[in-house]
Formats: sequence, C-alpha cells, structure tokens
Amino acid sequence: MSALTGDALATAVLAPSVVAIVGASDDPTKTTARPQQFLAQAGFEGGVYFINPRRETVQGVKAWPSLRSLPQVPDHAYVMTGAEAAIEAVRECAEIGVPVATILASGFAEDGPEGRDREDRLCEAAAGRVRLIGPSSLGVVNPRNGVMLTGNAAFGEPDTPKGGIFVASQSGSVIGALVSRARGRGVGFAGLVSVGGEADLSVGELCEATLADDGIESYALFLESLRHADKLASFARAAGRAGKPVAVYKLGRSEEAAELAVSHTGALTGSDAEAEAFLRGCGFARVGHFESLVEAPALLRQVPVRGDEGAPRIGVITTTGGGAAILVDQLATRGMKIVGPSAGLLGDLAAAGVDIPHSLIADLGLAGARHDIVSAAVRLMQESGEFDLLVFVIGSSARLNPELAVEAIAERGGHDVPLVAFAVPEAPEAAALLQSSGVPAFRTPESCADVIASAFTRRAATIGPARPVQDFSTATVLDEQASAVLLADIDVPMAPSVALDVADIGSGLPLPFEYPVVVKVLSADVAHKSDVGGVVVGVEDDAGLEDAVRRIKSSVQSAIPHVEVDRVLVQPMVGEAVADVLIGYRVAPDVGPIVVLSTGGVLAEVFADTSVRLAPVTAETAREMIAEVKGLALAAGYRNSPKGDLDALAQAVVAMSQLAVSSPEVAEAEANPVMVRRDGLGVIAVDALVRAVGGGADEVASSEAAASVSL
Repeated sequence: MSALTGDALATAVLAPSVVAIVGASDDPTKTTARPQQFLAQAGFEGGVYFINPRRETVQGVKAWPSLRSLPQVPDHAYVMTGAEAAIEAVRECAEIGVPVATILASGFAEDGPEGRDREDRLCEAAAGRVRLIGPSSLGVVNPRNGVMLTGNAAFGEPDTPKGGIFVASQSGSVIGALVSRARGRGVGFAGLVSVGGEADLSVGELCEATLADDGIESYALFLESLRHADKLASFARAAGRAGKPVAVYKLGRSEEAAELAVSHTGALTGSDAEAEAFLRGCGFARVGHFESLVEAPALLRQVPVRGDEGAPRIGVITTTGGGAAILVDQLATRGMKIVGPSAGLLGDLAAAGVDIPHSLIADLGLAGARHDIVSAAVRLMQESGEFDLLVFVIGSSARLNPELAVEAIAERGGHDVPLVAFAVPEAPEAAALLQSSGVPAFRTPESCADVIASAFTRRAATIGPARPVQDFSTATVLDEQASAVLLADIDVPMAPSVALDVADIGSGLPLPFEYPVVVKVLSADVAHKSDVGGVVVGVEDDAGLEDAVRRIKSSVQSAIPHVEVDRVLVQPMVGEAVADVLIGYRVAPDVGPIVVLSTGGVLAEVFADTSVRLAPVTAETAREMIAEVKGLALAAGYRNSPKGDLDALAQAVVAMSQLAVSSPEVAEAEANPVMVRRDGLGVIAVDALVRAVGGGADEVASSEAAASVSL
C-alpha cells in the first residue's frame, strides 16, 4: 500500500468510514476520554473502536487491546498515547493498513536532538504507508459528518457550526478558539485540522488535497512559521485555479531574524517581511487580527482579486455618526479610500426620500430606523457606480431589535457591489441574520477594516514552482569590484571603476576617467566600508589620491587590524541624484529568492522604508514596489520636486531580481546606494556587495576582479 494523496487522502482525513481512538480513557474527565463523548454527541455514523489494553470497556463501550485485534481496518486512527507508545501505534497502523494517523503526543522535534531522533523513528514506523498528522496535533473535526477526532474542550458544546470554511492551524488550541468565536454569529466550518509539528502532512498538502470538496468554499490558515513553504505555494496555485480564497493569520511580525545577514538587505527584510512577500505571492489575504481570520472568508468570496484598478472606493452608510467615525478612522489608517456620495447621487437619494447632509459618510440619522429609507439608500448607492464596497455601521437597534434593524440591510446582500456591516454594540443575533443573507458582519471596527483592506490588497498568485536551493553554508563575500562585475553582467547599471594596487599609487598610473573621484578600500573582508573609514570622497588630483589611500589604510587597519589594505577601488564622482535607494536580493531560508527596494545609503536600516517581493519580478511589480517606498515620493514629483527616472529604477529592480533565475550560486546581493537621477538620465549604482558559493562566484572573483567596470 502506498501513502495516500489527493482526494483519497482528504476522504481518510475528513470522511473516514471507520475510526479508532488509541489510548481512549475510561475517566470521563480526562482529555483522552473526550473524542468518545464528542463523536457520540455529534452523531458520527461510522464505525468507532476504542483501544485500551488495560480495560475491557471504556465509558461503557467495548475496549480493544490493540489495533491488530480489530475486526476491520480503520481509515483514520487518533493516537492519544505518550510519544514512545505513539511510535508503536503508528507501526501497527502500517502493518494492518491504516492510511492516516493523527498524533496527539508532544516530545518530538521540538525537544532537541533526542526529540528529533524520536520523530525520525515515528516517520520510519509509518513505513511510507501511513500519512501522519502531527505530532502535537489536537486533532481533526468535520462538523458536516460528525467526525470529532479531537480532545479540544471547545468542541464539547453541541452543534459545531457548519459552513464553508476549512481551517488548518499549526497551533492546536486555535481550532477550538475560532469555533468558540464563531458560535452564534452565522459563521460555520467545513472542517478543522490541527497539523501540529508537520512531521509528514503539512498545512499546504492537506489543504490542496481538499480542494475538490464542493463543501469547502474558502480557507483560513493560522501559521506560526513557513516550514514546507513549497507545499504551501503548490496549494496557493491550485486554490487560485479553483477560485477558493485563502485568509491567513501569520505570527511573527517582530523583526529579530536578520542577525546573521552580512548585507543591509538581510537586516531590512527579516522574517516577517519575507513572510509578507511570500503570502502576497501566494495570493493569500493576510489579516492582522485573530478574529478577522474567521470573518474574512465571507468577504473574500465576494471581492474578486484585483489588478491595477487603483484604490477601492468605499462608501459608508450609518445610523450612528460616532460609530461610523470609528470605522472610517480604522479604514483610513490602512490606506483605504472613503468616498462620499456625489452631488448627483445626493439628489437621487433626496428624490427617494433619503435626506442626508453632504459628507464623507451617508448618515441616515433617526430615519435609519425605517425599512424603506434604509432599503432605498443602500439600493441607490449600490447601483450608482460610485462605489466598490459599502459598509453599513449599525447603532444600538442592532441589539434591541435585531430583525427590524437589519432586515433592509440583509435584503441587499449578494449584489455586485458587496455590502458589509459592523454593529457598534455586541449583536450576535443581528450578525447571524446578516451572514445568512450574504452580508458579511463584523464584531469590531478593527477586524472590519482589517478584512476590507486585506481583501482589496490581495492579488492573483504569482508564485511559481520551487527551485532547488543551494547550500550557502560555504558562501563567501566577494569584494566590491567582483560584486560590481557580477551585477553589471545582469544589467544592473554600475558606476565605472578601476581597482588599483596600493603599491602602484604615486607612480603616475593614469586613471581611465577625470577627477574628482571617490576612493574606497577594496577587500572582501570589509563589507561596510564607511563604518571603518574606508571611503574618501571628492579627491581632486594625484596628490589627493595618495593622501586618501594613506587615510584609508590607517583607518581600516585601526578598526580591523587583521585586514591588510593592499588594493583600493577608484570611481568618478557621480552627479547629483534625486534620491538614493538600495536594491537587494536574498535567498531566504523559508521562502526562497526575494528582491528588496528601500531608501538607500548608510542609514538604510535605520529608516527601514522597504518593499519586498518574491523574485523574479516584472516591471509592473517593480513599479508597485517603488510606490510602496515612502521615501521615493519626492522622486515621483511630489509638490513639484524634480522627478526621478523611476522607469529606469524599475528596470534595475527587475534586473537584480533575475539573480533568482540566472545565478543560483548567489545567496545575497546588494547595490547601495543606487542613485536615481533626473527623469531620462537613468540610475547608477555606486557600491555593490555579493555573497555567493563556488562556481560563478569563483570565476568572477578570479577572472574579473581586477578589471574595470566600463562606462
């Protein structure tokens, strides 16, 4: 028997005919007793076997001594024993042909070398025949058929809400937390899986296996890390083809992951910026609030993936000005554009008996209690062509008279211009009524704005198949001249330069360009030259060149005694620039090649004004990145400032990103600063850094390092 994949895997996970609980307890207060209770409560109609070799019965039902003793082979075993016993249970599964086993126990890879050895033995026990969920999995739930293979206490309440959302979580407790938050609000689930440590099955593979399930309309993923990113990317491409949206809540927005990066690029990206680029490339809608994770799918199903249509036009209707102001504030801080009704639309509204003041919001006031007024206002605004989305902010009536308060709003669900609602008071009954009518309802203004922003900033998946990644453990830093040659070869515009031996300075050796010049230490051991006094600018003549070399030699050797300054790089001074930027490239451990654009210079890390994408990128994506870097607003001609050559900058970003295709040996590359000159004059990089492993890097270092980068 080979390991299951695709539809057969999804069936064994979510719709097994026969299940077994290994380690079932007779004590109803224990976690290991809960699956038996939950399965009975949910009305699971398949066969169920309880394994406990020390008892004849568990909770009044026959217990079996082992999986081998069962009269039929389960489709899915939930193993609730300790770690070592779980390994033996998986071995039994492999022997008798159980295709899927979910493992509750911890104590595996997360526990250091001993735990990693234990996880290796767990996978060996599966023998390539048993697909594993976990370890550290709190189980699998399918409310549609009563599958309750979980000990999570949140499922002790009857009637887990059914719906179209499939949840996959790397954190065990999250599946229960999301269900508890969704209860009574009209949000339901087609399945929930706690993947745990992903020793075998990952979030991506499990989700992709379920895509053919017509009962699953959307996905909600809770991610702690991007391990198995290749499987997640494969799912992203398949979900895009299937038209099933994916919402993601990803932990780890703090920036603490770039300590070992040699370039500014590594420090500027960090783990979360890389994750953001990956999730964007997957076409996922990343939300920033936990509650948004279950509220997002309803809107994502109504808002198509956007291209370059510009900012969405969002209209706000309300019966409470204060509540609407709270929401407008939340939307504006996320870059969403609030649009008020035009004068013509105000006239149409007035003609229909809806008198509202000319304002950014349509405030119905006390008239908002009337069904005809609300219905007319929403209808006219939806049909006006002035809005891409309408938000109705409901006041206290949502709680006191939920049916009356939301009836007119609910009737307008399902329109081409989506309508969503936020009730200022806590109003679960109103929310449930709205959700059932196709009007996404939100509990807080933060989650409402969060979901709207994530829906309208979502783009189609661009991520391609994973490429083999080099082992960069032996990567070394090239000196600036060798780095510049490598980048010039991929069409990153580099300033002309010449490398000189210090011993030759003063011998009258002519330069291939005119003074004034910049002089820099040239050594692979000095990555950040300005930090150690390794750069002198504005050198006017031969005497100044000699003096600059002496100063550089003294400063560098004082700061880094082991570095021998025997070569310098000389460049002509480049004219005035409209802006300085950094263009970087890095192969991130989890997500693969990325390209980075940031404000440049020695303070790049201080400002951290950065845009990151998966590499390679198109010119269109490069222009998106330029628009995201706030420091480049002046270069776009802000308030009559001189306009920079942003088209040339976009081409340079595209060129740098091509390292992902042309140069798999490169671990990191950076041009900083890249000087953006006036429109039509191009861009030019005046410093470069590359870290790479053998092959191409060695060839560049040996054959090109002494050559000039030509004009």
